[in-house]
Parts: sequence; structure tokens; C-alpha cells
Amino acid sequence: MAIDKEFYNKSSADSLGWDPSWFGCDYFDSTLTSAIRKWQRKNGLTADGLCGPSTYRRVWTERESEISSFKPADRRFDSNRWIVHNGKFIPIEWKKVVLWDEQSGLSTKKGNYYDYSGETERKPSFFVNHWDVCLSSESCASVLKRRGASVHFCIDNDGTIYQLLDTQHGAWHAGGQKWNQKSIGVEISNAYYTKYQNWYEKNGLGSRPVLEDSWAHGRKLDPHLGFYPIQIEAARALWKAVHIRFGIPLECPLRNSQMTTTVSSDASKGRFEGFIHHYHLTKRKIDCAGFDLESNLQIVRQSPMYCLDR
Repeated sequence: MAIDKEFYNKSSADSLGWDPSWFGCDYFDSTLTSAIRKWQRKNGLTADGLCGPSTYRRVWTERESEISSFKPADRRFDSNRWIVHNGKFIPIEWKKVVLWDEQSGLSTKKGNYYDYSGETERKPSFFVNHWDVCLSSESCASVLKRRGASVHFCIDNDGTIYQLLDTQHGAWHAGGQKWNQKSIGVEISNAYYTKYQNWYEKNGLGSRPVLEDSWAHGRKLDPHLGFYPIQIEAARALWKAVHIRFGIPLECPLRNSQMTTTVSSDASKGRFEGFIHHYHLTKRKIDCAGFDLESNLQIVRQSPMYCLDR
């Protein structure tokens, strides 16, 4: 019995998450079938014109290696205002976004994350904020590679958002498999110790806020550096894009209407859905103490939510 190739490809696209543009086409028709057949022949696959799991994995990986060249044109957003999930572009209301394959991009070492290339779409349920205890996002990316770890995003001192890894993959950032597989993570650049304040000033970045009333796990911390306002704005833009795309609630662990400053039982057990700091997962971490997550999420809640149709 002959296969209806147009029907097969439409069903495959609905199931796996690709669309005709991945093969330079607009519709599920004979032109797409021919384009798939041509691509398969070029890549040493059986040229049957059907985009099944094997073809999908190969084209997914190819797109990942040069993802920025596939950025869509959209009148609502500048061409560089996108983050990526499962090979697809998510609009973000932030000017300074750099993807991993771009000239000034930061990347993740292969083998330092759970690789879900071409697999069923990952659906993260919570988002983890970290500070990197580094002087820049570039330095953070280098440290992660040396340590065999990874993260999806970094936010640099000037508010630039770097995406190091497609959020389809599970980054090794939170410290445990059950946390990593369910989450998205960001490292916000901040050297933490006040002795580095002079470095920021000498390098033209300006003084960082110094936080003197930060608490974590029932302990008041010594004065430490906080985030630049531009970094907090960038974080809110990233949270908003993630919330709209994944439906992750704009909520954080609370007690008496205040953000908790220690481990959240639901978060540590992988049951929490929302936005957390790393210390909400384990008492071994104190990041991001002093960063009022609840008040900043409230700002995001009150902002207009654009319509996402990609």
C-alpha cells in the first residue's frame, strides 16, 4: 500500500515539532517531499521524501550547529530578539541577545549536558537563577566547560543575554538529575565578593550595589555585591519569554506572602512549578540571596503579554 507522503510529513511535523521551512518550503505538498528527498540524498540517508525520526534528528542537529542563520523575520521583533527551544525561535522583548553559534556567542561543551537532540520535546516546569561568582559571562562559560557543567543562559554585566544551549537539552546547572531534567537555568554575572568592586569600576562598568541585609538558610550573609539594574531588567525579559512559551507560572516559593530564603520542600523534591533561586533547592547554595524574586516577578505579571504564535 502506497504511503500518502504529504499526510505522513504533516503527522510527523505535528508529532516531532518541525515545519516545512526547515527544508526551505512553505507547505506540506509535493514540493516539500522533493526537498526532503534531496536533503536525504545529500546526507546519505534513504531518499524516500519522508521526514521520520532519523531524518528529523539529522536535520535538527544540522540546524543547531548554525541556528542563527535560521532566525525568522517578524515585524514585531528585531531579528536578533530570539531565544531557542527545540530548534524553534521564541521572541523575547530584549535587544541584546546572542546565540551560541554567533561570532561573539558562548557555547557549551558537548557531553556536558543531557542531549535530547531530535527527541520528544522537553517541557521544563521551573526556572533556576544563579550568580556565577565570575567577572563576566565569558569567564563563566569557560569555568563551566572546565568543570563539566552547563547552563542554558548567561546574563553579562551589560545586560547581554547569552544562550549557550538549546533549552531542549537538559543543562547540568542545578546539581541533581531530577532538577536538571525539569528546569531551565541562568547564570547572572556577579563576582559576589566586595573586594572585586574596584575591578568593575576600573573596567568602566560602574559600582555594583552592595547588599548588606541578605539572608540564606537562617543566616545573615556578609555584605556582598548585587546585580546591576540592567541585569535585573534582562532577567525579567527572559522570565517573561520563558513564561509565555512554556507556561511556567510567574510564582516563587513564599511564606506569609514573602519569598522564602531557604530550601523549598516542593522545589527540592522537583514538584515546584515556577521561578526559584538556587538556594531553594539545597542548603549548600546561597545564590541568589538578596535578590527579591517575588517583587520582580510581580513586575513581569503586570506587564503586557504579547501573543506568541510560533
